[in-house]
Order: sequence, then structure tokens, then C-alpha cells
Amino acid sequence: MNAKPLGSAPLPSRWKQLGLGMIAMMAISSPQYVWALFTGPLTKQLNASLAEVQVTFSLLIVLQTFLSPLQGYLIDRFGPRLLLSAGAILTGASWVLAAGVNSLLGLYFTYGVLGGIGTGIIYLGVVGMMVQWFPDKRGLASGLVAAGYGFGAILTTFPISRSVESGGLSHTLLIYGLIFGVVGVLAALGMRRPTQVNKPDHAITHSSATLDGSRSYTPREMLRSPIFWLMFVMMTMMSTSGLMVISQMGSFAHDFGVANAMVFGLAALPLALSIDRFTNGLTRPFFGWLSDRIGRENTMFVAFGLEGIAMTIWLLYAHSPVMFVLLSGVVFFGWGEIFSLFPSTLTDTFGTRHATTNYGFLYMAQGVGSVLGGPLAALLHDATQSWNIVFGAVIAMNIITAVLALLVLKPMRNIHRKASFAIEPNPLDVVGLRGRSV
Repeated sequence: MNAKPLGSAPLPSRWKQLGLGMIAMMAISSPQYVWALFTGPLTKQLNASLAEVQVTFSLLIVLQTFLSPLQGYLIDRFGPRLLLSAGAILTGASWVLAAGVNSLLGLYFTYGVLGGIGTGIIYLGVVGMMVQWFPDKRGLASGLVAAGYGFGAILTTFPISRSVESGGLSHTLLIYGLIFGVVGVLAALGMRRPTQVNKPDHAITHSSATLDGSRSYTPREMLRSPIFWLMFVMMTMMSTSGLMVISQMGSFAHDFGVANAMVFGLAALPLALSIDRFTNGLTRPFFGWLSDRIGRENTMFVAFGLEGIAMTIWLLYAHSPVMFVLLSGVVFFGWGEIFSLFPSTLTDTFGTRHATTNYGFLYMAQGVGSVLGGPLAALLHDATQSWNIVFGAVIAMNIITAVLALLVLKPMRNIHRKASFAIEPNPLDVVGLRGRSV
């Protein structure tokens, strides 16, 4: 057995880091995933239209994503503890301060701006570190921490829904904002980057489906690659699809007449949101694990196609409360995996040394999707007085993205991989695993 590299962290430590990353993700998931519970109370409280209130959600996602290249650089430069702690504080403060607002501008700044910056720092930082800690299991590791972001809202959806009904919106934002901030800071204080970066063992490089890039590309080099821009367009379309459902679900549940219906003894909307969070979390490690075995693009084709089909059936049966609840879970099972497939595919292609910063640029596609799936989708609905056209557009995006993955992205990456292996590997490409069994 080869000797373990001097200064490398013990193998169990990376699983500890993964656990802390999942906790941090769970702490900052609610601002996005329970937003549908707030749109109704906010339109009444602020005497605003749905489209005006939805600007808050778009600000949250745009700032969570558009600042990610800068955030990724700062995390790469100064380490995770300081930056992730600041992100947790901002996330908690966004809800605490939003509890006292009485205007749209106040809501935009607190829930939207502060929340977007805070959640973006944590999300990007945690995913960026996991693809470095787990070069041999990138799909699974990024899927697990992304699952924390999906699963976190399972714990809070019903309590927050009941709190809004019993104590009001302001009380709910204040109490839960404090909880999210404290939990996020405690998790962030235990996180650190890998201490050793080495060239991978030859056997690992050629046996693992994830280690298909031979060197690390700088952000400037990556931005010159057509592969990056293809992935950006694909992630934008998939983000638009999922974020349309997340941001508008409360509205179209009321329009379909199922929001207040009882399903299995529970209100349909919060029940659907809880099931969605579970499937949205489960899909991330599942499809990440699957992609480690059958390939990224093959997995994308299956998952994105599944969402398109599920969303079509969902629209056809949306007026049935039971079908609305069950099929919403299938839709999210076909969507949430983008947060494991895209970062792992990007890191496979462009290397690990600049993984956090590089993913920051790709993650901006989520911000574009928030605008298309949030206020623009609401305006399209208001103009047509129907959700059919909105659903039709995002269903088409799912099918197109699935086809692009298999017929365009896969051959482009194959050409890139062959060209990349012709270049001498960069010794700073992969977290050191020499001497470890994986």
C-alpha cells in the first residue's frame, strides 16, 4: 500500500465535511422553497399584485447566482469559515428584517437582496468544496449536499405554514430567521477546504467515470469554451422550468381549485410542497450516483425527459387534488438533479483547482431562470389568463434540454476529453487520494 501524502486529511474527515455541508444547506433552503406560502399573505399585506411580489423571488435567485463568481473567488481565496458564516448571518437577517417591512422596496431589499447574497455564498461554497473533497464521487457528493438544500424545507414547510396561519407572517419570519442564522453559523464554523491537492493515481484516473478532465482550466479559459455556454443554456432552461413551479405553485394551485382541498387529511398545497421537498432532495444524490456509473449526459437525458413527461401529465390532471399532490412530487424528482449533474459535469470537464469559481459562472444560469420562471411567467399568465401556455413553454424546455444532453453535449465533451488527455496533467487538478482505497 502506498503511503498517505503528508498533510492530507484522514479519509473520514471528508464525510464530516459533507455532513456539515448538508446542515448548512438545510439551514438556507427555506427562503426559496417555502416562498409559495408567502405570496398570498404578501399580496394582501402590501396591497400589491402577484407579479410585483414575485420580483422578490427573482431578486433572491438573481443575487444568489449572479454574484457567485465573485463569491466563489472569495471562498477560494480566503476559505469557507469566514465566508460561509457571513452567508448564514445574512440569510437569517433577511427574514428577521423582512418581518418589519411595510413596502415592496423593503421586501425587495431584505428578503430579496440580503437573502440572495447570503444563500448564494453558502450554496456555492458548499458545492464547490464537495467537488474538491470527492473527486472520485463527484456526482454523489454534490448530490448529497444539494439534497440538503432540497430536504431542509421538508422540516419547515408545515411548521411555517401553521405559524403563518396562527401567528402571522411577521412573527414567522422573525422566529425562523433567527433559527436559520444560528444553525447556519454553527455548521459553517466547522468547515474547511481539503489540505492536500495531488495528482490522482493512474488507476483512479482511468477507472472513475468522473475523472475525465486531465487538467484544471482557469475561469478565463473555461469561458472561451463552447461547452460551457452550451451547459449555461441547458441549465438556464432547466432552472426556468423548476423555478416557475416553485415560485408560482401557490398561485396555480388556487387557480386549479386544489389549494385548500384535503388530501389524506392534510391541506393539499403544504402537503404537495412537503412531498416536493422530499423528492427534490432524493433526486439529487440518486441521479448524481447514477451519473457516476452510466455517464452524465445519459443521466441528463433520462432525468430531464422524465420531468417533461411528468409535467405534461400533471397539467392534464391538475384539477384533481390527489393527482396534483402526487404528480408534483414526480415533477420535482425530475428537476432537482440539475444541482448534482451540472456542477459534477462542469468539474469533470474543467478540473478542480478553480471548481468553486468556475461553478459560480455556471450557477448564474439559475438567476436567468428565476427571471424567466418568476415575474415573466406571471406576466405571461396574466396576459393569457391561463397556465397552459406557461406549462407548454417549460415542458418544451425540458425536452429540448434532454435531447441537447445526449446529441450535442456528449459528443462535444468526448472531443474535449481526448484533446485534454493529450496535454500533460496538472498536478493540482485533483484532491490527493494516493494510497487510499476508494
